[in-house]
Amino acid sequence: MQGLTIKDKAQIALMRKSGQIVEEVLHLMERMAAPGISTLALDEAAHNFIRERGAEPSFLNYRGYPASICTSINEEVVHGIPSARTLIDGDILSVDVGACLDGWHSDAARTFLIGNVSAEVERLVRVTKECFYKGLQYAYEGFRVGDISFAIQEHAEVNGYGVVRELVGHGIGRSMHEQPDVPNFGTKGHGLRLIAGMTIAIEPMINMGSAAVSVLSDGWTVIASDRKPSAHYENTIAITKGAPLLLTKSPDAVSRGGGS
Repeated sequence: MQGLTIKDKAQIALMRKSGQIVEEVLHLMERMAAPGISTLALDEAAHNFIRERGAEPSFLNYRGYPASICTSINEEVVHGIPSARTLIDGDILSVDVGACLDGWHSDAARTFLIGNVSAEVERLVRVTKECFYKGLQYAYEGFRVGDISFAIQEHAEVNGYGVVRELVGHGIGRSMHEQPDVPNFGTKGHGLRLIAGMTIAIEPMINMGSAAVSVLSDGWTVIASDRKPSAHYENTIAITKGAPLLLTKSPDAVSRGGGS
């Protein structure tokens, strides 16, 4: 993993360009993800979309990963490899996408509801997204990584969910993974202090049941050990002198930590 790097405004603007491609890919995946489609078809569409926009899929061949996106179904937490498996009614699908444009990476993930999903699974997906925004409230200069981590953990556990420990968010820029690690669990006031120019991916991975995970024989797919559903929500953001910039999503209002 590359060390911590600080970006200037021009470099963050370049990351926003790759981030816009990631955002558009996720919108495409949301439109396509339906009962009967294979995850391999989704991967092919995402790959072509990224290339058509002059970028490269960040994940393809990264440490040997064989596809352009990660497609994780139901109990699969992350790093599911696209295949001929087709989605069925009631599934949830987590899609993780990275794009590199002019040497700058951005990374984001969403969990999509496929057809008629149970109310309890839909709640898991909603709370996982909320966890991201709880963490984002602390993505301001002067706070610490642990403030983000604690906010995510607290919201997940108050809702009765398990927070995956083995996989974390990360710095990002010219490399897909840079310092610092951004765990989804932690202690307020601990960890690296945030400063303007840092770019990080915040990515809650939340299990309906236990936090425990294991890896399948393909060496990539991480699953919830109790086989209960898992959800994933991620955006690349930039720390600024003011509100954090969402680089992989159109801006939303963000409240400073401690606010409403």
